[in-house]
Amino acid sequence: MPLPHVELDGIRVVDKMAAPTGTRYAMKILILLPVLLSAVHSVDVGNFKNCGQSSFCRRNRKQEEGESVYVAKLNTLEVTGSKAAVQLLNTENNVALKLELISIENNIARIRIDEVEPLKPRYVVQDVLMEEPKQTSLIKGKEDANSVEFNLGDSGKSKVLLTAKPFRMDFMENNELVLSVNSRGLLSFEHIREKSPRNNPPVEEKEEEEAENEEEVEDAGDEEDDEDDEERLLQEEIKKKEEEKAAAAAPAEDPDLWEEKFKTHHDSKPNGPESISLDFSFVNFDHVYGIPEHADTLALKTTTNTDPYRLYNLDVFEYDLHNPMALYGSVPYMLAHNAKRTMGLFWMNAAETWIDITSNTASKNMFNKLMDYAAGGGDSPQTDTRWISESGIIDTFVLLGPTPSDVFKQYASLTGTTALPPLFSIAYHQCRWNYNDETDVKTVDSKFDEYDIPYDVLWLDIEHTEGKKYMTWDKTKFPTPLDMLNNLASKSRKMVTIIDPHIKKEDGYHIYKEAKGLDYFVKNKDGNDYEGWCWPGTSAWLDFLNPAIRDWWASKLSLDQYEGSTLTLFTWNDMNEPSVFNGPEVTMHKDAKHFGGWEHRDIHNIYGMYQQMATGEGQIKRSGGKARPFVLSRAFFAGSQRYGAIWTGDNTAEWSHLKMSLPMLMSIGLAGITFIGADVGGFFRNPDSELLTRWYQAGAYQPFFRAHAHLDTKRREPWLLPEENMLVVREAIRQRYAYLPFWYTQFYKSSLDGKPIMRPLWVDFPDDTETFAMENQYLIGDALLVHPISDPGTYSAKVYFPGENQPWYDVMNCMIYTGKRYTGVSAPLSKIPVFQRGGTIVPRKERVRRSSSLMQDDPYTLVVAVGKDGNARGDLYMDDGHSFDYKEGKYLLVEFEYSQNKLVSRPVDYNHTFTTKSWLEKVIIMGVQSQVVNAEIQYDGSSVNLGVTTDPKTQSTVIRKPGVNMSKEWTINLR
Repeated sequence: MPLPHVELDGIRVVDKMAAPTGTRYAMKILILLPVLLSAVHSVDVGNFKNCGQSSFCRRNRKQEEGESVYVAKLNTLEVTGSKAAVQLLNTENNVALKLELISIENNIARIRIDEVEPLKPRYVVQDVLMEEPKQTSLIKGKEDANSVEFNLGDSGKSKVLLTAKPFRMDFMENNELVLSVNSRGLLSFEHIREKSPRNNPPVEEKEEEEAENEEEVEDAGDEEDDEDDEERLLQEEIKKKEEEKAAAAAPAEDPDLWEEKFKTHHDSKPNGPESISLDFSFVNFDHVYGIPEHADTLALKTTTNTDPYRLYNLDVFEYDLHNPMALYGSVPYMLAHNAKRTMGLFWMNAAETWIDITSNTASKNMFNKLMDYAAGGGDSPQTDTRWISESGIIDTFVLLGPTPSDVFKQYASLTGTTALPPLFSIAYHQCRWNYNDETDVKTVDSKFDEYDIPYDVLWLDIEHTEGKKYMTWDKTKFPTPLDMLNNLASKSRKMVTIIDPHIKKEDGYHIYKEAKGLDYFVKNKDGNDYEGWCWPGTSAWLDFLNPAIRDWWASKLSLDQYEGSTLTLFTWNDMNEPSVFNGPEVTMHKDAKHFGGWEHRDIHNIYGMYQQMATGEGQIKRSGGKARPFVLSRAFFAGSQRYGAIWTGDNTAEWSHLKMSLPMLMSIGLAGITFIGADVGGFFRNPDSELLTRWYQAGAYQPFFRAHAHLDTKRREPWLLPEENMLVVREAIRQRYAYLPFWYTQFYKSSLDGKPIMRPLWVDFPDDTETFAMENQYLIGDALLVHPISDPGTYSAKVYFPGENQPWYDVMNCMIYTGKRYTGVSAPLSKIPVFQRGGTIVPRKERVRRSSSLMQDDPYTLVVAVGKDGNARGDLYMDDGHSFDYKEGKYLLVEFEYSQNKLVSRPVDYNHTFTTKSWLEKVIIMGVQSQVVNAEIQYDGSSVNLGVTTDPKTQSTVIRKPGVNMSKEWTINLR
């Protein structure tokens, strides 16, 4: 959602907030006026901090690289089982830190750095890791007076060299240096401290205060003899001189160390400076990826002449492109890739974070004793990164790969995989701010049927509520929500309603009243309920950090609590960065207080994930633990993949935003969140028919497929397009439904191994350097290559087909293209370039239904794309599409293999018990070298001859109506 809009200077913009009256309203508008004025056209970047305006970023970035001020005190080294612990000493201030190196299963290392004796505990991120990672042996190896070598695990392939003075760590794989830590000397750890003398009250004030105290003492009748009084005054004079001398000698401090202002907002910073920073250099790597969310290129850019990439969840509507500024979500996880290996770095910190990236050359002469680990001769490419967070501890995981698949599994072992979603949620969603009332809903629903366009979910934005009070219905516009939901359910369709984290401050509102009585709201720095402005007007925010509050929130989604809801109503968590219209940077004040006494600065980036977690749990509980949830969230963090889908927020109906959606979605997918999408058509402004058509084509081949639009835009449901465009859009949506078996299988596989479903080509072609920065085309699974058209008036595409002599087949006409090369491909408005990889088998369902659930028992078509070796493989996952029964073994996983003119289907596991009525209707084989004249299927001890059609021009063969149930084991022989 964007910021609130009002009538400004004759420009009509809609106010989505509940309208207060009188003087209070005028005052609120004056407060918001600078933000509102910027909302008329696009984001005003001045409403958001740059590094120079963020004091901890500014301080750390001023630190120049060089020899580290930290040394490792090897005499404190302790090695026990899987862990090595050693003290790091800051040689400038003598503050000691504790470094832990922990060896974790699957070729992962963990680096933790915290204060040895902090004045108070520092925040450690909770609930992101699936569990405490399983550790493996850490074996101490060679050592000398200034270094110690460790082996990670028993393989001997992964090693860490700890150098004491200056402190640094170097990771080797197969005796090749891959990562250096603190090699640039940029470790910084602002210890929690008392204010320095420069921040104490002036001496004159102290003297006045002491004089007052003396008078009070005298008035109380405490008399001292003259000798004692003189001695005391002398000691005080000496102490005062010492303090003055210390204050004069102390270095000048940043004026924002102990409090900070941004525009009209004040941050009290009660703990003072507590930032952390550490540098990591990826040796022999030119390309790094990840750290979403940014509207920028897939391969991350250097930040030498720009701000660092910022991670700080913010409500940034109509965001700028090619900008490192923060957006709605934050995943502090980076991948590095070259032709030989892939590795990852997970910086587990939920505070505001900035990441600098520079390209460099690692000279072998600089390595000294590391030179033996440097591959080859001469200099090596190197990507230097520096990570800066405002608070917390350094808690970092190094994922050593070495393959892309290994890295995905390693990261999934830490933060989890995308939960297998219900089938309906990966179909098509129709959304708008707002469908006006029940009549509007009924009309939109019937129009899809009239134009024979399938869809699964209709969405309602905040106007469906009573006065922006979530989990309520506007009694005039939506008087009979149960009837409305049941009408949709009669066609196996669902509904989603929006539920944001801000709660309208109104005593008559049951959610607010109950939460207030239970003391469940976030507190301000003074201990009172934190209040701010969002859509309802004055609001309070639930403290989702508290497990008891999450449980309570989950209970509010039960059918007896959320009146007018059914099991076919699902949830959209928006504005959960959290967005606070009158807060600093349109978010919550950093000195607000959460459960456990933690400041909002410590947990900001994880807040939205906690709401999505609680909402999903509520949907599970309302069904008695039987039905899978569906929750869409705008804010996200590492681990959000376990709780539902996310989208890229308030984009714009421009070709540039369509083009940018591709690298944005791939970046998020690489960071572990695979259920991802962008608003089809663009949320803001009005797309022309060509742009909207091309966007539908792209969206049909992305994991989350939803059209959405702003209230001020023209209605743009598919049937409102010119007929030519409507027919193309309808076909794109139908293609999505035809490929649902393939999509669902990919989601199942991703739920096991964490591999992104929509992914860059280098994931499957890791040694093809041409693909490393490619972002205008992508793979779905390992089988489909998609090249969306993202420029106006474009009717052809220059498609790159990877793989030496690898065949690729046009899914529309079976034409064959071969890699490794670029090829011009025709792409009229009616076509999106999609190609099936040779060597794969893809399942489809061709019959057009109104929704995905109605396809449950429909027959399958198998599309076999023969590889350059004459073979092909594929698989199909089946279950009931909505329950958790699959976790009890009620599913079918079938594998297909084509070789030597024989197609075989067999279950992967014979113990699984799901039954299906679906049968095999058709087999299409692309790339058959010789003409097929007949086919025979064998199953259950019988043989049946099948009808065959061959097209020599496209080298394709069609086998019709094998008729066998998909759960059976069978073989088709071609002759």
